Amino acid sequence: MPETGTCFLDAAELARRIRAREVSAREVMEAHLARIERVNPRVNAIVTLVPERALRDADAADAALARGDEVGPLHGLPVAHKDLTPTRGIRTTFGSAVYRDFVPDRDALIVERLRGAGAITVGKTNTPEFGAGSQTFNGVFGETLNPYDTAKTCGGSSGGAAVALACGMVPLADGSDMGGSLRNPASFCNVVGFRPTPGRVPAWPTQTAWSALSVEGPMARSARDVAMMLGAISGPDPRAPAATSEPGDAFLKPLDRDLTGVRVAWSRDLGGLPVDPRVTAVIDGGRSVFEDLGCVVEDAEPDFAGADEVFETLRAWHFELSHGELLPGHRDELKDTVVWNIEEGLRLGGPDVGRAERGRTEIYHRIRTFMQDHEFLVLPVSQVPPFDVKRRWVDEINGVFMGTYIDWMKSCYYVTVAGLPAISVPCGFTPEGLPVGVQIVGRHRDDLGVLQLAHAFEGTTGFGKRRPQTAE
Repeated sequence: MPETGTCFLDAAELARRIRAREVSAREVMEAHLARIERVNPRVNAIVTLVPERALRDADAADAALARGDEVGPLHGLPVAHKDLTPTRGIRTTFGSAVYRDFVPDRDALIVERLRGAGAITVGKTNTPEFGAGSQTFNGVFGETLNPYDTAKTCGGSSGGAAVALACGMVPLADGSDMGGSLRNPASFCNVVGFRPTPGRVPAWPTQTAWSALSVEGPMARSARDVAMMLGAISGPDPRAPAATSEPGDAFLKPLDRDLTGVRVAWSRDLGGLPVDPRVTAVIDGGRSVFEDLGCVVEDAEPDFAGADEVFETLRAWHFELSHGELLPGHRDELKDTVVWNIEEGLRLGGPDVGRAERGRTEIYHRIRTFMQDHEFLVLPVSQVPPFDVKRRWVDEINGVFMGTYIDWMKSCYYVTVAGLPAISVPCGFTPEGLPVGVQIVGRHRDDLGVLQLAHAFEGTTGFGKRRPQTAE
């Protein structure tokens, strides 16, 4: 099949054509592998590739259709997995030199579900070490470059996934999000990244099975494709005790909805966060789109007081719990920000964690009360547009000093603290041609509503159809 005619089709349409046998899974896989071979060296998005295995699985997918077997919603679609996600028999480095040659003997649950739905693994996408930071670089594979300007970062930590999607190397990719790692790279690369309700996508293996801070979720080039993937990976599993009980069936249905009268809270800066004026200008341009859809848009934002302490404490606790045992023997191999986060965790005591949990509960109820009057909150995804790839993190916005490598992502991590579903959808471009995403946040567990509003917005604007020159 012609590479360009295949690799930018919506995943839903591509899956339909495969099921209808208008095109074979092998032809689809060959087209995507050819594109990876041609484009990936320019951007370094996919860091481990398994072409022989992918083609073998594609042949098996075609054979299943020929036999008349019942197949899943993602049957025959190429998918790439974030290099934080264990994949049986495929190298998984976590972006760390400590695990440079590690090959797991089991798949993560999200990988199991994607394969169970018929998706075919092509390889692993780049990520910063242990997902630390919204800038994708590490000592194993180097930097992943933004396809809209290869001198800029793609964001992170699901940066390789976002770039692979933007360049047509895969139609679907998984990622994870603690402080914005599904949303920020989607914003920087003009794709869609969805942070689902904690527990919507069950996580296993994990050392923090009850934690609601980090989630796994879908990335694609449209809200419809994200919803289709979410439908395949949602639902309970006994290995994930905090998983929600609802299956993913609702996400496999059409997303069309009448939005007349839907109340939307519009926030340019969440009450005073520094935001680059180029981002503000693009987001402001999207307000009329929501109004044209019938929404009642009002300037308002909830009270996130205390969110900094809560996030910083729980993040540090998570890093010490997950990676603290590496510090004595591998300090010199770890990124400085990883060492710092582990050491911050070591300083915590029980009252510190308890205070953070109490604070998070108070924030949840303040936001819950606020959103009784507003079905959605709309705000910037990232406080800055894509920046120089050699700049490891943003240390200043509009003259305001950022003290740590996570401070510039408050517009995302405040939403994390609230535990609400949130999506990044393409909203436009800066004068330099850099993508900017808008963040849509929904009520507690209203993942479907978020997807419906995102689907309506992108259908009106069409910003997500603009492709990077690097992918040509």
